[in-house]
Amino acid sequence: MILLIVDSMTWTITVLGWFIVFVALVFLIGVFLTIPKILNWSLRRTLRKKNKDIVNQDVSNDTFTITGETNAAIAMALHMYFNELHDEESNVITIKQVRKRYSPWSSKVYSFNNVNFPR
Repeated sequence: MILLIVDSMTWTITVLGWFIVFVALVFLIGVFLTIPKILNWSLRRTLRKKNKDIVNQDVSNDTFTITGETNAAIAMALHMYFNELHDEESNVITIKQVRKRYSPWSSKVYSFNNVNFPR
């Protein structure tokens, strides 16, 4: 049986790390749930300023929501549009042999321990 000796600092760092991750996730959930509400509130406010008749009517949340079918249609249209922007490739790879220049830095002659270097 192998016993792992873990000191208290390791447990503190582990628990603190998990706590930070979960707090960040809860914060992000809160942000993502409140942003649409804020956007709907500002949209209603601008509509009320533009048209005074809307103030007397009850504006429900259904007016500002987008259905799943509409989201799917928009996503498909964007997907088709961005795929048309991509160039058609021939899928042929051409390999050209490039002649390399001579470089004394990669020469093996200079790696020997010669006192007299050729010039």
